[in-house]
Amino acid sequence: MTPARPDRIEILLVEDSEPDVLLTQEAFEGARVPNRVHVVRDGVEALHFLRREGEHRDAPRPDVILMDINMPRKNGLEVLGEIKADPDLAPIPVVMLTTSQSDEDVRGSYTRHASGYVVKPVGFENFLQAIRAFEDFWMTFVRFPPRV
Repeated sequence: MTPARPDRIEILLVEDSEPDVLLTQEAFEGARVPNRVHVVRDGVEALHFLRREGEHRDAPRPDVILMDINMPRKNGLEVLGEIKADPDLAPIPVVMLTTSQSDEDVRGSYTRHASGYVVKPVGFENFLQAIRAFEDFWMTFVRFPPRV
C-alpha cells in the first residue's frame, strides 16, 4: 500500500527579489494542491531554516525547495552544495528557479544534484504559467521523501 500524500505540501522559496516572491506566492495561492510557501531571503537564512536554527527552530521540513542562484551572503549554488552534503537534508528535492541562463550555472546546479533547473520567464503571465507547470508536475505526480 502506498503511503498517503501529505495534507499540504511544504515549499521553501529561497528568493531575494520581492517581486518574484510575490509572483510565486500568488501563483501557489491558486494551486489545486494545498500548500504552504515559506520564504527566506538569502542562502544563510535558508540553511538556518533547514537546520531549524534560531528563529526557525519550529520550521517544518520542506517537501521541495525552490531556490534562486544570485543572492546575497551565500548564493544558491553554495547552499545547494551544503544541502546535498548533509545526509539529513540531501533527500529534499531542490529546483533552481533563476534568471541565469549561464551554462556554467546549469552545469553547476546539476553537478551539485539539483532536481531541476528552471529559468524564470519574463512577464507576469509567463511566470504564472511556469509556476503552474511546476505545480502540475511536482505537486501532482511526484512522491516526496518522508519528512523527518
